[in-house]
Amino acid sequence: MRSPRKVTAVIAVGLAAALTLSACTKKNDSTTTVPPAAGTTTAAATSPAGGNSSSEAPTETGGSASESSTGGDGSYTVAFVPKLQGIPYFEAMNAGGKAAEAAIPGLTWLYQGPTSADAAAQADIVRSYIQQKVDALIVAPNDPDSMAPLLKEAADAGIKVATSDTDAPNSVREVFVNQASVEGIGQGLTDALLGAMGGKGKYAIVSCGQTAENLNAWIKVQQAYTAEKYPDAEIVDIVYAGEDQAKATQMATDLMNANPDLTGLVGECTSSAPGVAQAVKDAGKIGQVFTVGLGTPQSMKPYLEDGSSSASILWNVENLGFLTAWAGVQLAEGKTFGATNDVSADLPAVEYDDATKTLLLGPALQITKDNVDDFDY
Repeated sequence: MRSPRKVTAVIAVGLAAALTLSACTKKNDSTTTVPPAAGTTTAAATSPAGGNSSSEAPTETGGSASESSTGGDGSYTVAFVPKLQGIPYFEAMNAGGKAAEAAIPGLTWLYQGPTSADAAAQADIVRSYIQQKVDALIVAPNDPDSMAPLLKEAADAGIKVATSDTDAPNSVREVFVNQASVEGIGQGLTDALLGAMGGKGKYAIVSCGQTAENLNAWIKVQQAYTAEKYPDAEIVDIVYAGEDQAKATQMATDLMNANPDLTGLVGECTSSAPGVAQAVKDAGKIGQVFTVGLGTPQSMKPYLEDGSSSASILWNVENLGFLTAWAGVQLAEGKTFGATNDVSADLPAVEYDDATKTLLLGPALQITKDNVDDFDY
């Protein structure tokens, strides 16, 4: 992995100060920034999915920690259960968690998720971690409502519980580690797409999990913001492909066939973002139908370079994993979060909103063909 360097991106995500973003993958300071979003507030807003119906037991993924000023004095096990294991996004989060394990004395980082977007399979993994009596259990729930009782079960067993990447706001989670504000992401996606479309036209959204809290929150912002800022634009349909890139491609193809005047597509997660771009490429409609999405840099690189995607709106995913692991240690140690938290040299000012119990990683990045090679995940 390349050595970390700072990257600063400016997007109005409701923060008084932008966070330094690096993921041990940033090579220079050429990051394109998302234009400031209108109407954001200073409070952090709550806001991305696993195999078979049965799941394998979680396994440990890290070794001993080295000395650092980052962590605590005890020995703690922090388990993270992603929506889906094996895709670049969550593997990048895992890399960030492993980096935290190396930096924070006493931390053991565990990572296990289902192999398809299956809430039941994810629940099996959560139950296994409860049985293991980990110190902190952090989940990116596929289905927030069905996950809530399991988080309570964990809390009742004396385990500190939190969410990261995707929230379960109606649960007993003690903190939500949020990647960027809802408004910042939703408005950033809308501005990037409508900028390519000339501020007008019809577009559709190919989302992923139908019950994913963060995806649905971003879509609500896109709907309201499009109506407010782009009166000549219209969202004609929203469909759900799960976490299946091939299905996203097929759905995007069907949307273009059903709406011959469609000029835009949004891929709402890291599997549908390349999926919709592939559909445009396959249809020979590059330059006629524009796409943006929430895609990891290297998965989007070929589409950004050939013009089938105009931009990817994302954040520093490895930093999100690091922050997730750090938050788990703070919970396990019984520490409280400050309004501003010095997490590491790369994350010196992470904001915490006590009203929503949200740690906010910081502003999102706009990834284009010009800066995509700054990231190796």
